[in-house]
Amino acid sequence: MLDAAAAEFRVHGFADTSTEQLCEAAGVRRSSLYNAFTSKDELFVRALERYVTVFRERRAQVLADDQLSGGERLRVLMEDVAEEERAAREQGHAAGCMVANSLMTPDLRTRDERVARILDRDLREFLSLLEGAIRAGRIDGSIRADADPHEGALLVTTVIAGLRVTAQTGIESELLRHIALNGLRSLLS
Repeated sequence: MLDAAAAEFRVHGFADTSTEQLCEAAGVRRSSLYNAFTSKDELFVRALERYVTVFRERRAQVLADDQLSGGERLRVLMEDVAEEERAAREQGHAAGCMVANSLMTPDLRTRDERVARILDRDLREFLSLLEGAIRAGRIDGSIRADADPHEGALLVTTVIAGLRVTAQTGIESELLRHIALNGLRSLLS
């Protein structure tokens, strides 16, 4: 149920995801939804926690893979984002991002401090993984020696967020992939 809810929130955001959509996506009735979760807000918080946990694990597999150079780790990450958007486009929509949608809806953070904690922790951990990959790349020569790990990590998160938004416009998948990889050029050796 959490994965189905996250998939809906990810594409439509909190405000534009109806209870009916959530029930349909999870294959449950409204009463079952409310028996499991006291409110849409509670379901959102739990789905957000699940979403960031799943994506943290996926990102960590790539960004901490010492079999890849630091630059290759960043390329694989961007390729994954572009592929996810390509697959979603085949289904008639952009993949979206529950974190980006949540960050773009500031009242979610202020309405529930759990949302703020989840988003802040996710950003810290993602930046840390990216900084590690950039440091590894500086050592192995795949990333410029003068690349600042924190600034580089912020650049990568900005490119990914921009890709998610740009994908909403229906841009061709191959062009989106090209943009993703070009976003890394300033970091790579």
